[in-house]
Amino acid sequence: MIKVLIIDDEPLARSIVKEYLQNHAQIEVLEECRDGFEGVKAIMQHQPDLIFLDIQMPKINGFEMLELIDRPPSVIFTTAFDEYAIRAFETHAIDYLLKPFNKERFDKALQKSLAQRANNTDALFTPALLETAAQAPLQHCRIVVKSNGKIKIIPVHDIQYLEAADDYVKIHTASGTHLKNKTMQYFEQVLDVRQFIRTHRSYMVNIQQVTRLDPYERENYIAILHTGLKVPVSKTGYLKLKQVLGL
Repeated sequence: MIKVLIIDDEPLARSIVKEYLQNHAQIEVLEECRDGFEGVKAIMQHQPDLIFLDIQMPKINGFEMLELIDRPPSVIFTTAFDEYAIRAFETHAIDYLLKPFNKERFDKALQKSLAQRANNTDALFTPALLETAAQAPLQHCRIVVKSNGKIKIIPVHDIQYLEAADDYVKIHTASGTHLKNKTMQYFEQVLDVRQFIRTHRSYMVNIQQVTRLDPYERENYIAILHTGLKVPVSKTGYLKLKQVLGL
C-alpha cells in the first residue's frame, strides 16, 4: 500500500482528492490536515509515501512546511493560480494540480508521481524546487524554523545577524538563536541585499542593527550592534558595509 496524506485548508479540496483516490486500490489515505502545522506533525508521525499539498495555506504555506521536513515524501502540489509557483514546478519537472482540476488531470498527475517514485527520481526534485520557491516575494519577509518540536515564524526585521554553523545557519534574534538547515549562500539569495550584508564568510548582519565599525587586526573590523554584540567584518565585508551605510 502507498501511504498518503492530504494537506489543504479547504475542506472541499480535501474531499475531492479523497474521492478521486478511491479508484486507486493501492492508495491508503492516513490523515487529512488543515494547515502546515498539522502537516508537519502528521508527516513525522506517519512517514507517508506521498502527500497532496496545497501551497496557499494560513500560518505557513506549503513550501515553508516542506522546508521543515528533513526528508520530504513525494509531493503532488495542489494550488489556485500562482504564477511564481507554477514556473517553479515547470522548471523542476514537478507535476502540480491547478484548482479546479478534473479526475482525468488528477489521475495523470498521480501516475506521473508514482512513476517518478518507482524510479527514485522524485527525491531529486523537491530540494531544487524549494531553492527556486525561496525567491518568491512572500519568502523574503519571514523565515520559518522548527525548534524543540515547535514551529516558529521569524520576521526578517527581528534578525540581528546570521552565523554559519556546519550544515546549518544560526539565526540570532533578541528572543534567542534558531537553527535553519540552509547555507549562507541561500540567505544571500533570499534576504534583501539592502538590509542584510555578508560581512564575513561565516556572518551576515542586519545593517539596521549596526551602530559602529571598529578596526580589528590588520584590515579586518568588528561591527558593534545595538545590543553590544560583535560581528566579524572582513576587508570585503567592510567595503560592502561602507557602501550601504554611506560611510
